[in-house]
Amino acid sequence: MIDPIIFSIDIGITTLTVRWYGLLIVAGVLAAAFYAAWYVRRKGEDPNLVWDMLIWLLISGIIGARAWYVIADMIGGGTRYLTDPIRILYINEGGLNILGGVVVGTLVAWWYCKRQKVDFWLMADAVAPGYLIGQAIGRWGNFINQELYGPPTTLPWGIPIEAPHRIPPWNDLAQYPVESTFFHPTFAYEMIWNLIFAGLIIYLIIRHSDKLKTGMVASLVLIAAGVGRAWIETNFRPDQPRFFGTPVSTSLIVSVIFALLGLFVVLVKNGTIKVSFMQPGSSEYTHRITRRAPVMRKARRQKM
Repeated sequence: MIDPIIFSIDIGITTLTVRWYGLLIVAGVLAAAFYAAWYVRRKGEDPNLVWDMLIWLLISGIIGARAWYVIADMIGGGTRYLTDPIRILYINEGGLNILGGVVVGTLVAWWYCKRQKVDFWLMADAVAPGYLIGQAIGRWGNFINQELYGPPTTLPWGIPIEAPHRIPPWNDLAQYPVESTFFHPTFAYEMIWNLIFAGLIIYLIIRHSDKLKTGMVASLVLIAAGVGRAWIETNFRPDQPRFFGTPVSTSLIVSVIFALLGLFVVLVKNGTIKVSFMQPGSSEYTHRITRRAPVMRKARRQKM
């Protein structure tokens, strides 16, 4: 297996550790941002809008992902964050849930667009496929960390999991020997699902961009991500906290909500149903952003 730590540097007061998981998350974020900038430029807008919003999305996404992980753990009956609340801040111990990051990041993106007078659906349509791409890249970090795996399988693509990373009941090595027990690569299933639907949606953008109404790209991603995650949660996520002791995981509930919300947006944007708080989609965005041209610096006087 690959060592999760790339390298460590002792800087005196602490040790700086660079991990594959963190590096892959950064790579996923950058890939998503470059894609979003490409989409915004394709729509005739300023791609700097994406880079200006990126820092807000990063901060809010991390906060939301951590908050949802902690809340889901408590709903599932966990008490470690109740007995020792300071551990909520120990992100280096692990514990982020992308669904919470999406929820909080979307709210912050809406606030940012409203403040900057940018069409929210422009940014939503730009960021959504990038989310699928970025998450797919980041999932390789789960493989390196030996996490996000499913139940044992005899399928040829099953992966080994070392004893320290096993969860009950598969940590019983007498019944599930390390040498002969292999597990569903759940991270790979979600990665493949995301890349397939990201590719299909980008194909629609390239071939039928003039026919896609505003908000359709974001809603299609919501449906794809929600359905895919619901399928994975149902079959390949035994590690997830359950909703107040029921067989249903908390992430499954959120995934179903994502899919239903995406379907609702599709119906509204297509004009199938009408609501007072959302306008039907069109082939153009409601705000055309024109940045002022950069001011040229005054030429320095040449010294005599």
